[in-house]
Parts: sequence; C-alpha cells; structure tokens
Amino acid sequence: MTAETKAAEVLEQGNVPAMPEDSFLTIFQVSTEKGYEPAFIEKMMELQERNDANNARKAFFDDFANCKAEMPPVKKDKYNKFFDSWYTSLGMLLDTYNPILGRYGLVLQFPSPEQDDKSMTVECRLFHRLGHSESVSMKGPIDTAAIGKQSGQRSRNPMQDLKSTFTYLRSVTCESILGVAGTEGTVNDDGNGASGGEVKYITEAQVDELKKLSSERTINGPKFLKHFKVESLDEIPATRFAEALQVMKSKPKKEKTAPKDREVGEDDGEWMNEDKEDAKV
Repeated sequence: MTAETKAAEVLEQGNVPAMPEDSFLTIFQVSTEKGYEPAFIEKMMELQERNDANNARKAFFDDFANCKAEMPPVKKDKYNKFFDSWYTSLGMLLDTYNPILGRYGLVLQFPSPEQDDKSMTVECRLFHRLGHSESVSMKGPIDTAAIGKQSGQRSRNPMQDLKSTFTYLRSVTCESILGVAGTEGTVNDDGNGASGGEVKYITEAQVDELKKLSSERTINGPKFLKHFKVESLDEIPATRFAEALQVMKSKPKKEKTAPKDREVGEDDGEWMNEDKEDAKV
C-alpha cells in the first residue's frame, strides 16, 4: 500500500480530526504520535490541502449565491457631460455591495495594476474568508482624451489620466465579477412611471430656476426635453429636478451679448422650437 493510499484511507476513516485553520499542525502531531513515516505525513498534508481547497471553493460559491440573492439593483449616479449619459460610479458599486459581501465573508480587492506607456491591466479579485478567490481582469488604453471643449487644451495631467483609467477599469471588472450592471433609471429617477403611481412634477419656482439657467447656458432645448421624455419644463418629474439642474449646469455659459434689461425666461420658447434633427448639446 502506497503512502498516498494509506493517507487517503486514514482521512476517509476520520482518524485525523483536522480543521482548515490548524489542519497541518493536527496532521503532524497525530502522525508523529502514531509513528508514521515522513512520506506518509507529506501525502497526508497534500490530501488535506486539496480537501481544504475544495471545501473553500464550495463555501465560496455557496456564500456568493446567497449574497447575490440579497444584492439590490444599483442605479446610475454620475452624469457624463461629454457624452450626455449617466453611468454607475465605482463608489456607488462599492457602497452598495461591500456591506452585503462582508456579511458573507467576501471581500473585493484590486491588486496593483500592470501598465506601460500606453495601456493598463486591472484585476478585480473576489476573496472568501476560507481562502478561495475568483478574478476578472481587463486591459485598456491610458485615458488621455480629456481636453477642454472650448480651448482644445488638455484639462488633466498624466497622473490624472492614470487615475481615470484605473477607476474606469475597476468599475468594469467589479461589475463583471459581481454580475451586476447599472439600471436604466438614475438615482434621481426613483422609477417614476414604472410603478403606476401618481407622478409629482416640479414646482413653478423650480421651472423658473430652470428657465433662468437655460437663458444663461448654451442649452439645446429639444435634446434636453427629449432626455427627460417631456414636452415642456413643467412636465419634468419632481424626483428628476436635481438631474435637470446638473445637466444644465454642465453646459458652458453663453457670451454676455443680451441687453441688461432682458427679463429672465424671455426666450424660453425659442430654444424649445429649435430643429430637433440638427440640435446638438
């Protein structure tokens, strides 16, 4: 009988009551007391290590499955003014899911990225308390696209380019390893229209505030209204007022060519009647 076969039989019979955290010490003590040969002790340790790894893998997927059952949808919380779109930030992902992962002994980590002059590779690793882990990695070009819309000059330094790339790749790999994605609604939407409940609209004062902003900023009316799926400002849901403000404030200010005595909102109807096909934000 080989040392490996004998070791397997001993483990199967339960003669070595080892726990994952002290398995090697237990095996060594018991084997030494019983006078087993070094080769047998080595095989026992190898088999115990494989057994621990297998149990850790099973525990990982069991806890992760239970964790997934508790994971809520995550909404898009950041607005990209250059692409006129909302996205889910890394902070929103981690703030939403880290507390749930922690309850099941799971933790996300992002090891130091690999990079060269033009690209970066980021890994997102999901660890379990018993030692098993799964990972996803992604390689992407260094983000050097941040230039001023008006001046055409760079608006970030090289270190900020690296941080932007690292943040984006962490978000993508985090969503991938967790199997989640931001919902179509934003954090300011609260699912209006989806529940069939009565929708509350912004107040007259809020409409006036938006009108004032529209007179000061280079707002494209048709595209703005289309984004909120409304025909006029007073039809914007109350829960999306903050979003409307953020969209308008993200646009450049108009050049001051209008007369000083011009009243707020005087041209509100003009930008709403622009050619929708030719409109640009």
